[in-house]
Amino acid sequence: MINYSLASSTWDEREFGAIQSVIDSDMFTMGKHVAQYEQDFAKFFGSKYALMVSSGSTANLLMIASLFFTKNSKFKLKRGDEIIVPVVSWSTTYFPLQQYGLKVKFVDIDRNTLNMDLDQLEAAITDKTRAILSVNLLGNPNDYNRMNEIIAGRDIFILEDNCESMGATLDGKQAGTFGVMGTYSSFFSHHIATMEGGCVVTDDEELYHILLCIRAHGWTRNLPKFNHVSGEKSDDPFEESFKFMLPGYNARPLEMSGALGIEQLKKLPGFIAIRQRNAKLFQSLFANHPYIDIQQETGQSSWFGFSLVLKENAPYTRAELIKLLVKNGIECRPIVTGNFLKNTQVLEYFDYEVAGSVANAEYIDKHGLFVGNHQNDIDVEIKLLAKVLC
Repeated sequence: MINYSLASSTWDEREFGAIQSVIDSDMFTMGKHVAQYEQDFAKFFGSKYALMVSSGSTANLLMIASLFFTKNSKFKLKRGDEIIVPVVSWSTTYFPLQQYGLKVKFVDIDRNTLNMDLDQLEAAITDKTRAILSVNLLGNPNDYNRMNEIIAGRDIFILEDNCESMGATLDGKQAGTFGVMGTYSSFFSHHIATMEGGCVVTDDEELYHILLCIRAHGWTRNLPKFNHVSGEKSDDPFEESFKFMLPGYNARPLEMSGALGIEQLKKLPGFIAIRQRNAKLFQSLFANHPYIDIQQETGQSSWFGFSLVLKENAPYTRAELIKLLVKNGIECRPIVTGNFLKNTQVLEYFDYEVAGSVANAEYIDKHGLFVGNHQNDIDVEIKLLAKVLC
């Protein structure tokens, strides 16, 4: 019996009504609901452009791919360029980097924030570094003020994988909007749920036009009349509907996902407020725990989940902790992938190096896990967790 689940549904009659409206329209492929959601999303997060895609993973893929096709933008990548990433993230943060032939440099995390160790980042940068792909882990934004100081005067730009941190802010600015592009996920267990789905945001018009093109087959059909990919489109719709300019994908979202997103986005401020309220209770119960460390907040976290990292003096191992949680009906997961470098088989396909020690990633890989946070009040569940672990 599950007493404290990892996630829970937030749909009600509004979401079911949105799904029904799409069914009634008999138009299920990407259409007006997706377009409306993109407008709402860009406005909510303060970006010029938002592009909805089929998942957070495809958002990461298109974000990286788009940088290989720019003509006028200063934001460009080519095969062999060095990109720095934290060694703890989800697998599809890294895979597009391999698929586009980038040199991946892994940097350790900070054991307190669980984000990239910025001292290690600073030491890892060389004249070969072209970009930093930062990851906002478990709802916690990176310190982008410090990161921008580190790259000041260098030909380096920032990208954000914000798939776990929708709604987090730093100095009032939304996480996901500090880089040239930022990605979001709306998978079931995330801050909003659109079945499957993701978004890329940017203020760069050329990148936006490239994203529009490569999201759907590399054709020009979805581009505006005047655009940065094909220049001026023909007025012949037959010609433009099947004109291919870039090697693209089919990463389009479903119209149902767009309709769901419109309704879920309206609820997001309330969801974040509840998650943050749950976090205050969690922090009050675990901030001074004798043998468990919790994640330290940077800015205003949106608290995707609650990490628990055993201190060196803990009376049991992580395996024993997992058994204890499972026995009490408390679901838990590793802290994302833990130390991604342990996946030696897939890394055989990468061109990569490790910058310095990754001792913190190794530690949380062996001694850390996280439990869920929800968009509804979970005081009872959090108190159960505290009772079990105190």
